[in-house]
Amino acid sequence: MGPADSQSHLWTGILLSASLLTAWSPPAAAQLVPSAILLETTSSEQESLDKPTISVTQSTVTEYKDRVTFYCDTTELHVTIRWIFQNQSLVLNERMQLSKDGKTFNILTVQREDSGTYQCEAWDALGFQSSDAIFLEVNYGPDLIEIKLDSGVPSGEAVEVLEGSTINFQAEAQSHPDPTYSWIFPNNSILPSTTGTLTIDSVSREDEGMFRCLVYNSATLLTRLGALRVHVLENLTKPQVQASSLDLVETVGPVNLTCQTAHQRVAVQWFVSDQPLLPSEHLALSDDNMTLVIHSPRRDDTGPYACEIWHWGSRARSDPLALTINYGPDRVEITSGSPPAVVDTVQGKLNSSLTLQCRAESQPEAEYRWVLEHHSGVYTGEQLVIRALTQEHQGICSCTASNSLTGLARSASVLIQVDPESSLTAGAIAGIVIGTLVAIALVIGLGYFFYTRKARWPSKGSADGPSPEATPPTSVREQATRPSFDRPRPVYDNIPEPQGQMGAKKKVPSGLPEQFYEKEPPSATPRDHFPSPRKPPPKLPMHALVPPLSTEDTDDSYETLVNPEPDIYCRINPSV
Repeated sequence: MGPADSQSHLWTGILLSASLLTAWSPPAAAQLVPSAILLETTSSEQESLDKPTISVTQSTVTEYKDRVTFYCDTTELHVTIRWIFQNQSLVLNERMQLSKDGKTFNILTVQREDSGTYQCEAWDALGFQSSDAIFLEVNYGPDLIEIKLDSGVPSGEAVEVLEGSTINFQAEAQSHPDPTYSWIFPNNSILPSTTGTLTIDSVSREDEGMFRCLVYNSATLLTRLGALRVHVLENLTKPQVQASSLDLVETVGPVNLTCQTAHQRVAVQWFVSDQPLLPSEHLALSDDNMTLVIHSPRRDDTGPYACEIWHWGSRARSDPLALTINYGPDRVEITSGSPPAVVDTVQGKLNSSLTLQCRAESQPEAEYRWVLEHHSGVYTGEQLVIRALTQEHQGICSCTASNSLTGLARSASVLIQVDPESSLTAGAIAGIVIGTLVAIALVIGLGYFFYTRKARWPSKGSADGPSPEATPPTSVREQATRPSFDRPRPVYDNIPEPQGQMGAKKKVPSGLPEQFYEKEPPSATPRDHFPSPRKPPPKLPMHALVPPLSTEDTDDSYETLVNPEPDIYCRINPSV
């Protein structure tokens, strides 16, 4: 590169610097100054400029309160002044002003980002000289305070800590210089501190509440107060599930289950049969989940139910509670046989046993009552046992199942049929046969007895007179009325009195031992009279036809003749 090119670059730099100084406060976006201008100069040319001097109105200022002015003093003429901030070309903004000659720099409202080192540089065509650095200190804060817990868990505007744990508070606030801290406890006691850290060992329920931190900046004279609410979570104990009613009936409700606990600020989870409960229209939860409502309880809503309380540091679950839902009785079924089968008709043999079983789904167990159609009694129990069937058991047998808690009752019936063909056992049949044979033999014997007895009476009547029950023939009657001199006198014998004498009797004096005969009176023929030479009649046997009267009765006794015809009579002969 030749001398002509070097001179052209030098004048170009000078003209650019002069054009930048024509505006007093250009927009920040337009104030882009190169960090260096490429000048081909030697060290001897740089040393030809005097070192500028920088000054400031106050080196320590307060944010948002103070205004600061920097001045760059140089003995050189026809130089250009440039400002350096934190070793970088200063970028002006709306809070800054620069004089026309560039030697005066104003910050109208100081902010914390204005804090740092400032320098000014004097430029000419041969080079530049930099001033010493000057530091501007800006005091600010404290800003808003943020209090943190290293062992807590945020919960809304509060932090939850576990009872018995150690907690560390850390207050953070932007401030210069460093502020002082004071901690105010929930009981309004104050603990001064040089740092923003507070440690509490083994926190308890008494430590619960609002913790406040007071931060003070002695330079800015500003004070900030921060606060943090702390909830101390207890070590949870087991809750308890309670039901609004213990006498539950199916479809009669609702019933409320409450998770009872002394702990606060805990979450609640319900379990049914160790499975998380899914809320529905039938199983509804309250807003805080503390109450479970069972609408129209069903028999399968027995559970068991449990509630679990928890927070991030602990959890506890209640003992399960099983509900008793009373229901039924449902359909009643009568069974019989082995294996049992539902029947509506049963058939049994006489004197055989019959067992019927009555069953119905019910909670609690149903009470059973049996009623037989032809029996007035009522039998209780699930089972009806008839040890010996009779014809009285035949008919409708009803079983009624009732539930005293639900107030419901249901019935079923069965028809009992008794088979008459098997009414007698082998022993009974043998007894009847033997009895029948004995009766037949008795009848035959009695018949024979009466027959023979009756047969003997007519034989005597044919020779001596008419039968008591028959009217004698006329020839016999006429023969009896005519005296016969050629007949021998009939002779009669007496016999003992038979028991059960039939026929009407008239009493006669007991002193007359007369006989009753059913024959003709003796002949009036004299003893010395002989009968005619005709052949004598055969001698008739003597038979006593009528027994003598009892001698125990002293009254006169008479017996009516068997055949009281006027021409047939009997004579009582006391001398015989």
